[in-house]
Amino acid sequence: MLNKVVIFGVGLIGGSFARALKHAGAVNTVVGMGRSPASMARALELGIIDVVGGDMAEALNGADLVLLAAPVAQTGAILAAIAPHLRPGTIVTDAGSTKSDVVAAARAALKDKVAQFVPGHPIAGRETNGPDAAIIDLYQGKKVVLTPLAENSAADIETVAGAWRACGAILHTLSPQEHDKVFAAVSHLPHLLAFALVDDIANKPHAALLFQYAASGFRDFTRIAGSSPEMWRDISLANQPALLAELDAYMAQLTTLRAHLAASDGAAIEAVYANAQHARQQWSEAIETAETPAPK
Repeated sequence: MLNKVVIFGVGLIGGSFARALKHAGAVNTVVGMGRSPASMARALELGIIDVVGGDMAEALNGADLVLLAAPVAQTGAILAAIAPHLRPGTIVTDAGSTKSDVVAAARAALKDKVAQFVPGHPIAGRETNGPDAAIIDLYQGKKVVLTPLAENSAADIETVAGAWRACGAILHTLSPQEHDKVFAAVSHLPHLLAFALVDDIANKPHAALLFQYAASGFRDFTRIAGSSPEMWRDISLANQPALLAELDAYMAQLTTLRAHLAASDGAAIEAVYANAQHARQQWSEAIETAETPAPK
């Protein structure tokens, strides 16, 4: 049971964390912190938070857990503001989609208090944002990856893990470096591709005609292009080396496919498609199995 949780950013990620903890009866008081007074007021109106935080020292006083659910580029500034008021017994974690940069920011801002920071990343989300996007069951059956530091105590790691388990999440552990390489391939690159495709079509002189006939395949492929541009700009830049490596590999794949198409090599094209279909079916079946609720 957490007495007081402070959340920086009460939109989809932070707001859903608060809703889930409240629904599970795992927290007494949630304090919301953010840049937008309108968002804070809306989160309070919706019952996502109990208090709108103002003064940092007052907000952090007696807090058991602090969650950073703001864009990753803000991590350093938020941690620097927290540091002078961070007391023993308060654990700080985050929900950032990149981890190596977040760890570096934490070490720089928290210095000898870095042991109180347990990095994390919930693998759940939607293309919507803001307090109205927050839902109780966003993390139900979804993975949360923790990337603990050598300085973290087992008890502090377990406190963070326990909060996510109360939200219905399944806990995994990676190093920050492993995390960033994995998510460059399966999350950051797909977002870049979706944004790029929609931007390309939107800039064509006959864009209106193209969008008029775009149907379910286009909608499914580009759904994530509806995500926050600010957030994904920050993620792309934060994970630049790994994302560039994945982008280069994808461009090489496109070059190969283009050569097959130019040569009218149907067998080679079909082989690529068949391999992709088989891999996706296996992934889909594995995900469905993992996310199927256990019988009560």
